[in-house]
Amino acid sequence: MSLPISITVAQKAGPKLTATALGVVLTVLVALPLLHLLPADSAMYVSAYTLTLIGKILCYCIVALALDLVWGYAGLLSLGHGLFFALGGYAMGMYLIRQSAGDGLPAFMSFLAWTELPWYWYGTSSFLWAMCLVVLAPGLLALVFGFFAFRSRIKGVYFSIMTQALTFAGMLLFFRNETGFGGNNGFTGFTRILGFDITAAGTRAVLFLATVALLVGSLYLGFKLARSKFGRVLTALRDAENRLMFCGYDPRGYKLFIWVLSAVLCGLAGALYVPQVGIINPSEMSPTNSIEAAVWVALGGRGSLIGPLLGAGLVNGMKSWFTVAFPEYWLFALGFLFIVVTLFLPKGVIGLLRRKSS
Repeated sequence: MSLPISITVAQKAGPKLTATALGVVLTVLVALPLLHLLPADSAMYVSAYTLTLIGKILCYCIVALALDLVWGYAGLLSLGHGLFFALGGYAMGMYLIRQSAGDGLPAFMSFLAWTELPWYWYGTSSFLWAMCLVVLAPGLLALVFGFFAFRSRIKGVYFSIMTQALTFAGMLLFFRNETGFGGNNGFTGFTRILGFDITAAGTRAVLFLATVALLVGSLYLGFKLARSKFGRVLTALRDAENRLMFCGYDPRGYKLFIWVLSAVLCGLAGALYVPQVGIINPSEMSPTNSIEAAVWVALGGRGSLIGPLLGAGLVNGMKSWFTVAFPEYWLFALGFLFIVVTLFLPKGVIGLLRRKSS
């Protein structure tokens, strides 16, 4: 994940160098799935494990970018974005498990002696309806929650606690077998997507490219919003909300829009995460995951868009190594990393790089 660093440093050197660095990043990301399609005995072959790991990290990068939009620009620290990510994953998982089950009930429903699908499962055999659920499930929940929270002018630590309580409640709900989402086991055993073998090299390559496209599209949208009047209002809202209100602006609409947009981006990331990783369960809604996402943004540098991508890549790269070499020490390492960033890198790694390049 050293390539996003080149993008940030290049911004100081001029638009031409920035475009070159961005081209290198995209070329590498596009080349990875193409190399995966080579014969397994080729020296340039990229394994399914490597492609899946990088695809998973890219999904986390989208979550970090989405969180940066609400925390870095609007000043809303959410500790519940894992819920939106998981809802998008569950919506996609419902479609995938229906594809595996064919005309029958999913295996976990048969095991629980269910005789028919619950009403909220209707239509989930359709990919288009599944994609609608991917957007609607996190989007509507964020809309309802945000409407009442922002209307009540809840902010600061109280807002963070409420978002954490929301994701914890969602996790407890999905853990229950009677809710019809597989209980603590969740969904797994996916075999096909849109009629294609989900484990085939070509399918993995397409899913990876779709993740890259979503990341690039999200980054482009984020830059457009940040550099527009809307983005300037958001930063003013973050820095001095009362002054903004005195100038005649109603912050509730701005907060609600960016909050819902952030939730939808998380849902889309979750929908791409599930077919690549092959499982979704309530542990994805754990408050720990949402707190970890905040660490990604803080480490990379909030309010920069590129920084959170760097933070998500660094932390998850470290996590992949730690959980293999020293699994019992990972949480200690994560906590130590957060303390170091808070004390010595208040603007994150991206702030350090900008100081060195200036």
